[in-house]
Amino acid sequence: MTTNPNPTDIPVSVRTAKSRSPQAVGVITAGALVERFTVPQRDSRHKRGYQRPVSPTRVNKLAADLRAGTVDLPTAVLLNVRQPKDGILDSVEEPTTVLHLDGHELFVVDGQHRIEALQKLVDENPEKWSSYEIPFVCMIGADETEEMTQFYVVNSTAKSVRTDLALDLLKQQAESNPDLMANLVQKGEDWKVEGQSITETLSASRLWKNRIRFPSDPKGETTIGSAGVVSSLKQLLDTPYFGQISTENRLRILDAYWEGINQVIPEVFIDPTEFAIQKSTGVQIMHQLLVSAIELLRSKGMSVVEPESYAEVLEDALLNLEGDSAEGGVVRGADFWRSGVHGAAGSFSSNAGRRVLLARLRTELPAVEVE
Repeated sequence: MTTNPNPTDIPVSVRTAKSRSPQAVGVITAGALVERFTVPQRDSRHKRGYQRPVSPTRVNKLAADLRAGTVDLPTAVLLNVRQPKDGILDSVEEPTTVLHLDGHELFVVDGQHRIEALQKLVDENPEKWSSYEIPFVCMIGADETEEMTQFYVVNSTAKSVRTDLALDLLKQQAESNPDLMANLVQKGEDWKVEGQSITETLSASRLWKNRIRFPSDPKGETTIGSAGVVSSLKQLLDTPYFGQISTENRLRILDAYWEGINQVIPEVFIDPTEFAIQKSTGVQIMHQLLVSAIELLRSKGMSVVEPESYAEVLEDALLNLEGDSAEGGVVRGADFWRSGVHGAAGSFSSNAGRRVLLARLRTELPAVEVE
């Protein structure tokens, strides 16, 4: 990026917004910005300000990513000069205008975490980061009420990226950017890329075809979103055995595991939309149960890539599982997993419920053998 010889005199374009105040649009250096910004924090008691408390975690993460060079700040921060002095905007030559910032305070309407991260970096290494440039939009002469209105519009209409789309994009980026992958490994988030890879391949398997919903897919007969499957794999990928083997072998294990479940309770796979085992609750629980199943098979010297192995060790746990349906009856085996009022799995959908159900399944597994 080029450096402005006088970072407080900034070439801008000026637009007349529908609000009362004109807006200057340009690029400002981090050094010029962090010297004069103010964040109007919300004081609910006195009804002043509007900004939420800054999150140190978000600031530190963004600063670390900027320091590592894995992100940039391409989107503009929104600022305001409340009481502009005469001559703050100086038309030099159409359409060029200069914004003179000396002696002015910049109130942050949107972008406080980006600016706080830049403040942290400038404090650490001013020679490197003071010249870093970030795009900005600056209202000229707006009062706090107008700032508050703009803050509300920006933050009430913004929508975060869906998790399934974020994971899809993350995997694609990581495959072509070794630096990003190294950064994910350093932060312990590489499991997201591997989980997305596994999920994409698993979706083509016999039992999972047309069951996993990816971004932009219609719901159709799918039973679970791709992000739900990815998150269910985190604990598995953190285990010493499953976490160390190749992706190909991980997929062989998962395919054999689900085929083994199919051998014990085939009814749940005939019309999966009517059962919970291939929905979020079931997938989370069954993938956590796989941790125990793998260790059990290995202790017995049984194959971890044969469906028959899983069918043998899971048979009692799956067939003996019972609970009360919403209709008041006791349901067992495959019927336990029926969706809605006809089954019992729905009552275990909370975090606490999933822990209870997982513990019940584990108690029905054969004992791990030790030599």
